[in-house]
Amino acid sequence: MTIPRRSWRGAGAFAAAAIVGLAGGVISAGPAAAHTPTWAVTCSEVTLNLTAYSGSATNEVTVSVEGGAELLPTTQFGREFSTKEPLQLPKHDKELTVRLVVKAGDDDKYSFEDKKTAPVCEDDTPSPSPTEETPSEAPSTEPPTSAPEPSETPSETATEAAPAPAEPSSSAPDLAETGSSSSTPVIGGAALAVLLAGGGILWSVRKRRSTQH
Repeated sequence: MTIPRRSWRGAGAFAAAAIVGLAGGVISAGPAAAHTPTWAVTCSEVTLNLTAYSGSATNEVTVSVEGGAELLPTTQFGREFSTKEPLQLPKHDKELTVRLVVKAGDDDKYSFEDKKTAPVCEDDTPSPSPTEETPSEAPSTEPPTSAPEPSETPSETATEAAPAPAEPSSSAPDLAETGSSSSTPVIGGAALAVLLAGGGILWSVRKRRSTQH
């Protein structure tokens, strides 16, 4: 049995169309899987992994903080690039915007640019200063319900504890001859009494004699 030539031509055309379609699918899937930038940002570091780039072209990557310094200055790479150690972010008390720029050397359409936000780490959060803290309770404006008791009078023990005045020393030297002495009034009084007694005796004797004559 022989197959007509027209049938061979139809089968060949179908096979050729299938091959072209399969090849086109592979070609179209290739660029989609190539040039894969992957990166992550935490509160303190940035990790980066770039794969499936053209090894025959010069590619460039830059990582920076908006309004700050570059974490990774512009660096050239080939087919792939990854951070051996995470890029350290500076300490911050507010969120940071991190920017990634990748320039593909084979075609600019494969270049990549993205931004991510780095949150604030808990350890970097500043504690409120004492002046900013609000008092837990407002001071009461109501007058006190009872008047404060008067303070007690000084205890007797305070007066007892006070040092007694020092007594004059008995061994103090006598006053000078030109001054008065403590014994002078006593001596004068005794002399006056002797004089008065003698005068009285003399007067009584004279009176007795005059009565006898």
